[in-house]
Amino acid sequence: MQNKDAISGVLVIDKPTGMTSHDVVNAIRRGTGIRRVGHTGTLDPRASGVLVVLVGPAVRLSEYISASDKRYQAIIRMGTATDTYDAEGAFTREEVTVDVTEEQFEAELKKFEGEVEQTPPAYSAVKVNGRKAYEMARKGEEVELEPRMIQVHHLEVLEWATPEVVVDVHCSSGTYIRSLANDLGEVLGCGAYLVGLRRTKNGRFSLRDSTPLRKLDESFERGDWYKHLIPAAESLSDWPSIVLDADGVETIRHGQRVKVEADHPEDEMVRGISEADELVALMKKTEGEDGEFEWQPKKVFLIG
Repeated sequence: MQNKDAISGVLVIDKPTGMTSHDVVNAIRRGTGIRRVGHTGTLDPRASGVLVVLVGPAVRLSEYISASDKRYQAIIRMGTATDTYDAEGAFTREEVTVDVTEEQFEAELKKFEGEVEQTPPAYSAVKVNGRKAYEMARKGEEVELEPRMIQVHHLEVLEWATPEVVVDVHCSSGTYIRSLANDLGEVLGCGAYLVGLRRTKNGRFSLRDSTPLRKLDESFERGDWYKHLIPAAESLSDWPSIVLDADGVETIRHGQRVKVEADHPEDEMVRGISEADELVALMKKTEGEDGEFEWQPKKVFLIG
């Protein structure tokens, strides 16, 4: 096993319900003995599924992985609504018999695809004048959140068992599935709220790449947890990459630019990979003084 200070990579966890994302991070810190650990997108305690955790220098990839698209399986219950838009909250309307057909539901669901405006739930961590919205809401204060533009790539009904329906959601980062459930209930006229949520994909990582936390705990005890560690270079494998020779690696390591080759005319950001397949840096195309384009290192990972 290598020096802990040199360990860098990704652990994809299948988070169980009942734990916060921070609980998972703390469990990994204890199990690995590494302090530099962080996740790339909070999952509510009631939600399960893919939680991408970065270990060591790889934590500097967080802003890029956090911005990646997400995919969920959401269980939505129709017939009433809650103030938190999920099963944790207080009911805000009388429960009604659901008189909605699957065809009607799908027709309204499809209207939420594309670039749409969405208002986050009042019970969320969005900050209002430096305060978290949910803290204000719990005190009975009026919370007015600004709507934001999100991208919903695809919505599909997976299971119809009225008053509950299971929906596959492929969306941009920053999408609130609770808000989607509530908004659907509004347009359907019967109310709706989220009763179950499982993240099935975060960026390029899916449940197939994940390790149940229980299984990882067993690996901590055996001391072979690192077999679950995915190299940092694979975390943005959907990005274009260029292979740097030894001279190129040295140049980038020292914060200097390298020339853009002709086969990368359209790419704005790339991964710089060493011949040993290590992630050297994330690089951005920049115009040089001579008018030629060069790769400027934005974040360097291979220091020594």
